[in-house]
Amino acid sequence: MVGALLRRVAAVRGALWGGRRNQEAEVETEVKNAEPALACPPPRSRRYVPPKNLSHLLKAHVQALVGPALAADWQQTPLRELGLRYHLLAQLAAELGHTVPNSQLHQMRTAQDVLDFYSTPVKDASKFDELCAAKLPPNLKITWEY
Repeated sequence: MVGALLRRVAAVRGALWGGRRNQEAEVETEVKNAEPALACPPPRSRRYVPPKNLSHLLKAHVQALVGPALAADWQQTPLRELGLRYHLLAQLAAELGHTVPNSQLHQMRTAQDVLDFYSTPVKDASKFDELCAAKLPPNLKITWEY
């Protein structure tokens, strides 16, 4: 009786382990046939150029959130309510593709602060890239490979 039980357990174990080995082999062949994945994705571009109609765009968003009671000096509209500030910044981030970093969120107190932030262009090049692209004087030599 004990021998029959051990044979049955061994048969079940063999079926489980054997099935798993076959599945692993199939997965390995599928992985080998697939195209190789990049080890590291390319860095995301942080370049930002402000649009020409930024003030009109921001005014429309502020008016949509505040309502018809928007003052003539709309740039001084306070953004004290966190929900209002969140919706404004989320809409602008989605539309312009440029988000306010966490370290600067507390500085966005008025619509003017938001306008100032989104009016600032961001370069995606390092100082070395700028030097490479710049026309250097003939007496200046830079060795790029060291």
